[in-house]
Amino acid sequence: MRGDEAADSLFPEDREAAQGAETRAMPLAARMRPRTIEEFVGQEEIVGPDTYLRSAIENDELSSVIFYGPAGTGKSTLAHIIAGRTKRHFEGYSAVTSGVADIRRVTKQARERIRALGRKTILFVDEIHRFNKAQQDAFLPFVEDGTITLVGSTTENPYFEINAPLVSRSRIFVFKPLGEEQVGVIVDRALADEERGLGKLNLELEPEAREHAINLANGDARAALNALEAAAQHAVQAAAQSAVQEAEGGKRPVVTLEMVEDAAQRRALTYDKEGDTHYDVISAYIKSLRGGDPDAALYWLARMISAGEDPRFIARRLVIQSAEDVGNADPMALVVATAAAHAVEYVGLPEAQIPLAQATIYVATAPKSNASYLGIARAMEDVQKRVVPTVPKHLRDANYPGAKSFGHGDGYVYPHDHPGHFAPQEYLPEGTKSRRYYEPGELGYEKKIKARLEEWERRRRQGRGEG
Repeated sequence: MRGDEAADSLFPEDREAAQGAETRAMPLAARMRPRTIEEFVGQEEIVGPDTYLRSAIENDELSSVIFYGPAGTGKSTLAHIIAGRTKRHFEGYSAVTSGVADIRRVTKQARERIRALGRKTILFVDEIHRFNKAQQDAFLPFVEDGTITLVGSTTENPYFEINAPLVSRSRIFVFKPLGEEQVGVIVDRALADEERGLGKLNLELEPEAREHAINLANGDARAALNALEAAAQHAVQAAAQSAVQEAEGGKRPVVTLEMVEDAAQRRALTYDKEGDTHYDVISAYIKSLRGGDPDAALYWLARMISAGEDPRFIARRLVIQSAEDVGNADPMALVVATAAAHAVEYVGLPEAQIPLAQATIYVATAPKSNASYLGIARAMEDVQKRVVPTVPKHLRDANYPGAKSFGHGDGYVYPHDHPGHFAPQEYLPEGTKSRRYYEPGELGYEKKIKARLEEWERRRRQGRGEG
Protein backbone atom coordinates (compact mmCIF):
# COMPACT_ATOMS: atom_id res chain seq x y z
CA MET A 1 0.00 0.00 0.00
CA ARG A 2 1.37 3.42 -0.96
CA GLY A 3 1.91 6.05 1.72
CA ASP A 4 -0.90 8.30 0.50
CA GLU A 5 -3.28 5.33 0.42
CA ALA A 6 -2.33 4.38 3.95
CA ALA A 7 -2.90 7.94 5.11
CA ASP A 8 -6.42 7.76 3.74
CA SER A 9 -7.06 4.27 5.09
CA LEU A 10 -9.74 3.59 7.67
CA PHE A 11 -7.27 1.50 9.66
CA PRO A 12 -5.58 3.67 12.32
CA GLU A 13 -2.44 1.53 12.43
CA ASP A 14 -1.88 2.05 8.70
CA ARG A 15 -2.47 5.76 9.01
CA GLU A 16 -0.09 6.08 11.95
CA ALA A 17 2.60 4.06 10.14
CA ALA A 18 2.33 6.30 7.10
CA GLN A 19 2.50 9.44 9.20
CA GLY A 20 5.53 8.08 11.03
CA ALA A 21 7.31 7.30 7.76
CA GLU A 22 6.51 10.77 6.47
CA THR A 23 7.91 12.36 9.64
CA ARG A 24 11.12 10.29 9.45
CA ALA A 25 11.66 11.47 5.88
CA MET A 26 11.56 15.11 6.92
CA PRO A 27 14.79 17.05 7.63
CA LEU A 28 15.84 17.18 11.27
CA ALA A 29 15.02 20.91 11.51
CA ALA A 30 11.44 20.21 10.38
CA ARG A 31 11.05 17.19 12.67
CA MET A 32 12.27 19.16 15.68
CA ARG A 33 9.93 22.09 15.08
CA PRO A 34 8.31 22.83 18.47
CA ARG A 35 4.70 21.67 18.67
CA THR A 36 3.67 23.69 21.71
CA ILE A 37 4.51 27.11 23.04
CA GLU A 38 6.16 25.42 26.02
CA GLU A 39 8.69 23.82 23.63
CA PHE A 40 9.38 27.12 21.87
CA VAL A 41 12.93 28.40 22.47
CA GLY A 42 13.91 32.06 22.36
CA GLN A 43 12.00 35.34 21.87
CA GLU A 44 11.17 35.49 25.58
CA GLU A 45 10.50 39.23 25.27
CA ILE A 46 7.46 38.58 23.09
CA VAL A 47 6.27 35.04 23.98
CA GLY A 48 7.55 34.62 27.51
CA PRO A 49 5.21 34.24 30.49
CA ASP A 50 2.77 37.13 31.02
CA THR A 51 3.36 38.64 27.58
CA TYR A 52 0.48 39.81 25.40
CA LEU A 53 1.30 37.48 22.52
CA ARG A 54 1.57 34.36 24.66
CA SER A 55 -1.69 35.15 26.43
CA ALA A 56 -3.43 35.83 23.10
CA ILE A 57 -2.22 32.49 21.68
CA GLU A 58 -3.13 30.49 24.78
CA ASN A 59 -6.60 32.07 25.02
CA ASP A 60 -7.22 31.99 21.27
CA GLU A 61 -7.69 35.77 21.20
CA LEU A 62 -5.04 36.61 18.64
CA SER A 63 -5.54 39.72 16.50
CA SER A 64 -3.69 40.43 13.25
CA VAL A 65 0.09 40.32 13.71
CA ILE A 66 3.25 40.54 11.64
CA PHE A 67 6.34 38.61 12.70
CA TYR A 68 9.51 40.37 11.54
CA GLY A 69 13.02 39.02 11.91
CA PRO A 70 15.87 36.98 10.40
CA ALA A 71 15.47 33.45 9.11
CA GLY A 72 15.53 30.60 11.62
CA THR A 73 14.31 32.64 14.59
CA GLY A 74 10.92 30.96 15.00
CA LYS A 75 8.43 33.02 12.97
CA SER A 76 6.94 30.12 11.00
CA THR A 77 7.26 27.82 14.00
CA LEU A 78 5.13 30.12 16.12
CA ALA A 79 2.53 30.22 13.33
CA HIS A 80 2.37 26.41 13.40
CA ILE A 81 1.93 26.50 17.18
CA ILE A 82 -0.96 28.94 16.70
CA ALA A 83 -2.47 26.54 14.17
CA GLY A 84 -2.34 23.73 16.72
CA ARG A 85 -4.08 25.72 19.46
CA THR A 86 -6.73 27.80 17.75
CA LYS A 87 -10.36 26.75 17.31
CA ARG A 88 -10.56 29.07 14.32
CA HIS A 89 -9.98 27.75 10.84
CA PHE A 90 -6.26 28.03 10.05
CA GLU A 91 -5.07 28.50 6.50
CA GLY A 92 -1.45 29.00 5.53
CA TYR A 93 0.48 29.52 2.36
CA SER A 94 3.62 31.15 1.06
CA ALA A 95 3.72 34.41 -0.84
CA VAL A 96 6.49 32.88 -2.97
CA THR A 97 4.19 30.31 -4.62
CA SER A 98 0.78 31.96 -4.33
CA GLY A 99 -0.91 34.61 -6.46
CA VAL A 100 -4.01 36.77 -6.72
CA ALA A 101 -6.25 33.79 -7.51
CA ASP A 102 -5.21 32.12 -4.24
CA ILE A 103 -5.93 35.30 -2.28
CA ARG A 104 -9.40 35.58 -3.78
CA ARG A 105 -10.15 31.91 -3.10
CA VAL A 106 -9.01 32.06 0.53
CA THR A 107 -10.81 35.30 1.34
CA LYS A 108 -14.00 34.13 -0.39
CA GLN A 109 -13.97 30.87 1.57
CA ALA A 110 -13.29 32.77 4.79
CA ARG A 111 -16.31 34.99 4.22
CA GLU A 112 -18.55 31.98 3.40
CA ARG A 113 -17.27 30.13 6.45
CA ILE A 114 -18.13 32.94 8.83
CA ARG A 115 -21.59 33.36 7.28
CA ALA A 116 -22.42 29.65 7.34
CA LEU A 117 -20.69 28.53 10.51
CA GLY A 118 -19.81 31.74 12.36
CA ARG A 119 -16.22 30.51 12.33
CA LYS A 120 -13.45 33.00 11.69
CA THR A 121 -10.20 32.29 9.84
CA ILE A 122 -6.57 32.79 10.75
CA LEU A 123 -4.58 33.31 7.57
CA PHE A 124 -0.83 32.77 7.79
CA VAL A 125 1.16 34.32 4.93
CA ASP A 126 4.82 33.34 4.94
CA GLU A 127 7.18 35.93 3.40
CA ILE A 128 4.34 38.38 3.03
CA HIS A 129 6.75 41.03 1.71
CA ARG A 130 6.90 39.04 -1.55
CA PHE A 131 3.36 40.17 -2.36
CA ASN A 132 3.17 43.44 -4.25
CA LYS A 133 1.16 46.38 -2.92
CA ALA A 134 -1.98 45.47 -4.90
CA GLN A 135 -1.91 41.89 -3.61
CA GLN A 136 -1.47 43.11 -0.04
CA ASP A 137 -4.40 45.48 -0.47
CA ALA A 138 -6.63 42.51 -1.30
CA PHE A 139 -6.41 41.39 2.36
CA LEU A 140 -7.31 44.76 3.81
CA PRO A 141 -11.16 44.69 3.77
CA PHE A 142 -11.20 41.20 5.25
CA VAL A 143 -8.79 42.19 8.02
CA GLU A 144 -10.81 45.33 8.72
CA ASP A 145 -14.15 43.52 9.09
CA GLY A 146 -12.66 40.65 11.12
CA THR A 147 -13.32 37.93 8.54
CA ILE A 148 -9.67 36.93 8.72
CA THR A 149 -6.98 37.39 11.32
CA LEU A 150 -3.75 37.92 9.43
CA VAL A 151 -0.50 36.39 10.64
CA GLY A 152 2.29 37.53 8.35
CA SER A 153 5.98 36.66 8.56
CA THR A 154 8.74 38.61 6.88
CA THR A 155 12.50 38.98 6.91
CA GLU A 156 12.15 42.54 5.57
CA ASN A 157 11.26 45.66 7.52
CA PRO A 158 7.44 45.76 7.41
CA TYR A 159 7.40 49.56 7.61
CA PHE A 160 9.14 49.60 4.22
CA GLU A 161 7.81 46.49 2.50
CA ILE A 162 4.20 46.16 3.66
CA ASN A 163 1.35 48.57 2.96
CA ALA A 164 0.86 51.17 5.67
CA PRO A 165 -2.88 50.41 6.14
CA LEU A 166 -2.07 46.74 6.72
CA VAL A 167 0.74 47.58 9.14
CA SER A 168 -1.50 50.00 11.04
CA ARG A 169 -4.07 47.23 11.58
CA SER A 170 -1.49 44.71 12.80
CA ARG A 171 0.80 44.43 15.78
CA ILE A 172 4.46 44.12 14.79
CA PHE A 173 6.60 41.65 16.73
CA VAL A 174 10.35 41.77 16.17
CA PHE A 175 12.13 38.40 16.35
CA LYS A 176 15.81 38.55 17.27
CA PRO A 177 18.55 36.10 16.26
CA LEU A 178 18.80 33.30 18.78
CA GLY A 179 21.63 33.46 21.26
CA GLU A 180 24.28 30.76 21.44
CA GLU A 181 22.76 29.36 24.64
CA GLN A 182 19.35 29.08 22.98
CA VAL A 183 20.76 27.38 19.88
CA GLY A 184 22.61 25.05 22.25
CA VAL A 185 19.34 24.04 23.90
CA ILE A 186 17.87 23.20 20.49
CA VAL A 187 20.95 21.19 19.45
CA ASP A 188 20.99 19.22 22.72
CA ARG A 189 17.25 18.56 22.45
CA ALA A 190 17.66 17.17 18.92
CA LEU A 191 20.53 15.00 20.05
CA ALA A 192 18.50 13.47 22.89
CA ASP A 193 15.02 13.19 21.33
CA GLU A 194 14.38 9.57 20.32
CA GLU A 195 11.01 10.21 18.68
CA ARG A 196 11.81 13.09 16.30
CA GLY A 197 15.50 13.73 16.79
CA LEU A 198 18.73 11.74 16.73
CA GLY A 199 18.38 10.08 20.14
CA LYS A 200 18.13 6.52 18.81
CA LEU A 201 21.53 6.88 17.13
CA ASN A 202 23.24 7.14 20.55
CA LEU A 203 25.58 9.81 19.21
CA GLU A 204 28.50 11.36 21.05
CA LEU A 205 28.95 15.01 20.09
CA GLU A 206 32.43 16.32 20.76
CA PRO A 207 32.42 19.65 22.66
CA GLU A 208 34.36 21.37 19.86
CA ALA A 209 31.89 20.04 17.28
CA ARG A 210 28.92 21.26 19.33
CA GLU A 211 30.50 24.69 19.75
CA HIS A 212 31.15 25.00 16.01
CA ALA A 213 27.62 23.90 15.07
CA ILE A 214 26.22 26.54 17.41
CA ASN A 215 28.68 29.21 16.31
CA LEU A 216 28.17 28.82 12.57
CA ALA A 217 24.39 29.06 13.01
CA ASN A 218 24.73 32.78 13.75
CA GLY A 219 21.36 32.79 15.49
CA ASP A 220 19.64 30.53 12.91
CA ALA A 221 18.58 27.28 14.60
CA ARG A 222 17.89 25.57 11.26
CA ALA A 223 21.50 26.07 10.17
CA ALA A 224 22.78 24.35 13.32
CA LEU A 225 20.36 21.41 12.96
CA ASN A 226 21.12 20.97 9.27
CA ALA A 227 24.85 20.78 10.00
CA LEU A 228 24.26 18.43 12.92
CA GLU A 229 22.10 16.09 10.83
CA ALA A 230 24.64 15.83 8.01
CA ALA A 231 27.50 15.33 10.48
CA ALA A 232 25.48 12.65 12.31
CA GLN A 233 25.02 10.68 9.08
CA HIS A 234 28.77 10.87 8.53
CA ALA A 235 29.42 9.69 12.10
CA VAL A 236 27.05 6.71 11.77
CA GLN A 237 28.68 5.65 8.48
CA ALA A 238 32.18 6.04 9.94
CA ALA A 239 31.25 4.00 13.03
CA ALA A 240 29.73 1.23 10.92
CA GLN A 241 32.77 1.09 8.65
CA SER A 242 35.12 1.03 11.62
CA ALA A 243 33.13 -1.75 13.28
CA VAL A 244 33.35 -3.89 10.13
CA GLN A 245 37.07 -3.30 9.75
CA GLU A 246 37.80 -4.09 13.40
CA ALA A 247 35.21 -6.89 13.64
CA GLU A 248 33.52 -5.09 16.53
CA GLY A 249 29.86 -4.43 17.20
CA GLY A 250 27.90 -1.66 18.83
CA LYS A 251 30.51 1.04 18.33
CA ARG A 252 29.11 4.45 19.39
CA PRO A 253 29.12 7.03 16.57
CA VAL A 254 31.16 10.14 17.41
CA VAL A 255 30.41 13.48 15.75
CA THR A 256 33.76 15.23 15.45
CA LEU A 257 34.67 18.84 14.73
CA GLU A 258 35.93 17.80 11.30
CA MET A 259 32.56 16.22 10.48
CA VAL A 260 30.67 19.40 11.39
CA GLU A 261 33.17 21.48 9.41
CA ASP A 262 32.66 19.24 6.40
CA ALA A 263 28.87 19.26 6.77
CA ALA A 264 28.71 23.03 7.02
CA GLN A 265 31.54 23.66 4.56
CA ARG A 266 32.97 26.10 7.05
CA ARG A 267 36.20 25.65 8.94
CA ALA A 268 36.20 26.36 12.66
CA LEU A 269 38.46 29.29 13.44
CA THR A 270 40.28 29.88 16.71
CA TYR A 271 38.34 32.88 17.92
CA ASP A 272 37.17 33.47 21.45
CA LYS A 273 34.59 36.25 21.28
CA GLU A 274 35.18 37.01 24.96
CA GLY A 275 38.93 36.51 25.09
CA ASP A 276 42.30 37.60 23.72
CA THR A 277 41.74 36.49 20.12
CA HIS A 278 38.68 38.71 19.87
CA TYR A 279 40.68 41.77 20.87
CA ASP A 280 43.73 40.80 18.81
CA VAL A 281 41.75 40.38 15.58
CA ILE A 282 39.75 43.60 15.98
CA SER A 283 43.02 45.38 16.79
CA ALA A 284 44.57 44.06 13.58
CA TYR A 285 41.47 45.19 11.67
CA ILE A 286 41.60 48.72 13.11
CA LYS A 287 45.33 49.08 12.46
CA SER A 288 44.87 47.87 8.88
CA LEU A 289 42.18 50.52 8.35
CA ARG A 290 44.41 53.19 9.85
CA GLY A 291 47.40 52.02 7.86
CA GLY A 292 45.62 52.24 4.50
CA ASP A 293 45.77 48.53 3.60
CA PRO A 294 42.35 47.49 2.24
CA ASP A 295 43.40 43.89 1.55
CA ALA A 296 44.55 43.35 5.13
CA ALA A 297 41.43 45.05 6.47
CA LEU A 298 39.23 42.78 4.33
CA TYR A 299 41.13 39.72 5.54
CA TRP A 300 40.55 40.57 9.20
CA LEU A 301 36.93 41.43 8.41
CA ALA A 302 36.50 37.99 6.83
CA ARG A 303 38.12 36.36 9.86
CA MET A 304 35.65 38.02 12.19
CA ILE A 305 32.58 37.26 10.08
CA SER A 306 33.61 33.63 9.52
CA ALA A 307 34.21 33.16 13.23
CA GLY A 308 30.73 34.42 14.08
CA GLU A 309 31.58 37.87 15.41
CA ASP A 310 28.54 40.09 15.93
CA PRO A 311 28.38 42.23 12.75
CA ARG A 312 26.99 45.12 14.77
CA PHE A 313 30.22 45.18 16.79
CA ILE A 314 32.22 45.39 13.56
CA ALA A 315 29.95 48.16 12.26
CA ARG A 316 30.39 50.19 15.44
CA ARG A 317 34.17 49.97 15.15
CA LEU A 318 33.95 51.13 11.52
CA VAL A 319 31.92 54.18 12.52
CA ILE A 320 34.42 55.05 15.25
CA GLN A 321 37.44 54.60 12.97
CA SER A 322 35.90 56.71 10.20
CA ALA A 323 35.78 59.65 12.61
CA GLU A 324 38.98 58.91 14.53
CA ASP A 325 41.37 58.09 11.68
CA VAL A 326 39.78 59.75 8.62
CA GLY A 327 37.78 62.58 10.08
CA ASN A 328 37.40 65.69 7.97
CA ALA A 329 40.10 64.62 5.52
CA ASP A 330 37.11 62.83 3.94
CA PRO A 331 33.83 63.54 5.79
CA MET A 332 32.03 60.99 3.58
CA ALA A 333 33.83 58.18 5.41
CA LEU A 334 31.59 58.66 8.42
CA VAL A 335 28.53 58.76 6.16
CA VAL A 336 29.52 55.49 4.45
CA ALA A 337 30.37 53.76 7.74
CA THR A 338 27.09 54.86 9.34
CA ALA A 339 25.16 53.67 6.28
CA ALA A 340 26.91 50.29 6.56
CA ALA A 341 25.92 50.08 10.23
CA HIS A 342 22.31 50.74 9.23
CA ALA A 343 22.56 48.13 6.48
CA VAL A 344 23.70 45.53 9.02
CA GLU A 345 20.53 46.11 11.02
CA TYR A 346 18.37 46.26 7.90
CA VAL A 347 19.51 43.19 5.93
CA GLY A 348 21.50 41.04 8.37
CA LEU A 349 24.08 38.41 7.49
CA PRO A 350 25.16 37.01 5.11
CA GLU A 351 24.27 39.95 2.82
CA ALA A 352 25.47 42.52 5.39
CA GLN A 353 29.05 41.46 4.75
CA ILE A 354 28.92 43.35 1.43
CA PRO A 355 28.19 46.83 2.84
CA LEU A 356 30.67 46.08 5.64
CA ALA A 357 33.28 45.31 2.99
CA GLN A 358 32.42 48.46 1.04
CA ALA A 359 32.77 50.66 4.11
CA THR A 360 35.98 48.85 5.11
CA ILE A 361 37.53 49.59 1.72
CA TYR A 362 36.37 53.22 1.82
CA VAL A 363 37.80 53.89 5.28
CA ALA A 364 41.06 52.07 4.52
CA THR A 365 41.69 53.98 1.28
CA ALA A 366 40.50 57.41 2.45
CA PRO A 367 42.99 60.22 3.26
CA LYS A 368 43.73 60.11 6.96
CA SER A 369 43.45 62.69 9.74
CA ASN A 370 43.17 62.20 13.48
CA ALA A 371 42.62 65.93 14.04
CA SER A 372 39.03 65.43 15.28
CA TYR A 373 40.18 62.80 17.77
CA LEU A 374 43.02 65.02 19.03
CA GLY A 375 40.81 68.09 19.07
CA ILE A 376 38.18 66.67 21.41
CA ALA A 377 40.90 65.08 23.58
CA ARG A 378 42.58 68.49 24.06
CA ALA A 379 39.27 70.22 24.76
CA MET A 380 38.27 67.56 27.29
CA GLU A 381 41.61 67.94 29.05
CA ASP A 382 41.10 71.70 29.44
CA VAL A 383 37.53 71.24 30.66
CA GLN A 384 38.71 68.77 33.28
CA LYS A 385 41.88 70.56 34.42
CA ARG A 386 41.32 74.30 33.99
CA VAL A 387 38.95 76.72 35.69
CA VAL A 388 35.47 76.58 34.14
CA PRO A 389 34.28 80.20 33.76
CA THR A 390 30.77 81.41 33.02
CA VAL A 391 29.55 81.90 29.46
CA PRO A 392 30.45 85.41 28.14
CA LYS A 393 27.46 87.75 28.12
CA HIS A 394 27.46 88.30 24.36
CA LEU A 395 27.06 84.53 23.83
CA ARG A 396 24.27 83.98 26.37
CA ASP A 397 20.68 83.25 25.41
CA ALA A 398 18.81 86.52 24.91
CA ASN A 399 15.49 85.08 23.73
CA TYR A 400 13.57 84.87 26.99
CA PRO A 401 11.76 87.81 28.67
CA GLY A 402 14.07 89.82 30.88
CA ALA A 403 17.28 88.54 29.30
CA LYS A 404 18.11 91.94 27.86
CA SER A 405 17.96 93.50 31.33
CA PHE A 406 20.79 91.19 32.36
CA GLY A 407 22.86 92.25 29.37
CA HIS A 408 22.56 88.87 27.67
CA GLY A 409 23.49 89.06 24.00
CA ASP A 410 25.01 92.53 24.27
CA GLY A 411 27.85 92.89 21.78
CA TYR A 412 27.06 89.73 19.80
CA VAL A 413 27.89 90.13 16.12
CA TYR A 414 25.67 88.22 13.67
CA PRO A 415 28.09 86.59 11.14
CA HIS A 416 25.57 86.49 8.28
CA ASP A 417 25.47 90.28 8.21
CA HIS A 418 29.15 90.45 7.20
CA PRO A 419 31.19 89.57 4.09
CA GLY A 420 31.79 85.88 3.69
CA HIS A 421 29.30 85.26 6.53
CA PHE A 422 32.14 85.70 9.01
CA ALA A 423 32.59 88.28 11.76
CA PRO A 424 35.67 88.39 14.04
CA GLN A 425 34.63 87.97 17.65
CA GLU A 426 35.60 85.87 20.66
CA TYR A 427 33.67 82.69 21.39
CA LEU A 428 35.63 81.48 24.43
CA PRO A 429 36.13 83.07 27.86
CA GLU A 430 39.60 84.49 28.34
CA GLY A 431 42.11 81.99 29.71
CA THR A 432 39.94 78.97 28.95
CA LYS A 433 41.99 77.42 26.18
CA SER A 434 45.57 76.25 26.70
CA ARG A 435 46.32 75.65 23.01
CA ARG A 436 44.68 75.17 19.63
CA TYR A 437 42.36 72.17 19.72
CA TYR A 438 41.67 71.51 16.06
CA GLU A 439 44.68 71.51 13.75
CA PRO A 440 43.62 70.38 10.27
CA GLY A 441 46.06 68.43 8.15
CA GLU A 442 47.17 68.82 4.56
CA LEU A 443 45.26 65.86 3.10
CA GLY A 444 41.89 65.67 1.40
CA TYR A 445 39.14 68.06 2.41
CA GLU A 446 41.08 69.22 5.47
CA LYS A 447 43.41 71.13 3.18
CA LYS A 448 40.45 73.37 2.29
CA ILE A 449 39.40 73.64 5.92
CA LYS A 450 42.94 74.69 6.87
CA ALA A 451 42.99 77.45 4.25
CA ARG A 452 39.59 78.73 5.42
CA LEU A 453 40.65 78.79 9.08
CA GLU A 454 43.86 80.62 8.20
CA GLU A 455 41.86 83.31 6.37
CA TRP A 456 39.49 83.69 9.30
CA GLU A 457 42.44 83.99 11.69
CA ARG A 458 43.97 86.72 9.49
CA ARG A 459 40.71 88.68 9.70
CA ARG A 460 40.58 88.21 13.48
CA ARG A 461 44.09 89.69 13.79
CA GLN A 462 43.00 92.59 11.64
CA GLY A 463 40.00 93.12 13.88
CA ARG A 464 42.31 93.22 16.90
CA GLY A 465 44.53 95.72 15.10
CA GLU A 466 47.45 93.30 14.87
CA GLY A 467 48.00 93.93 11.13
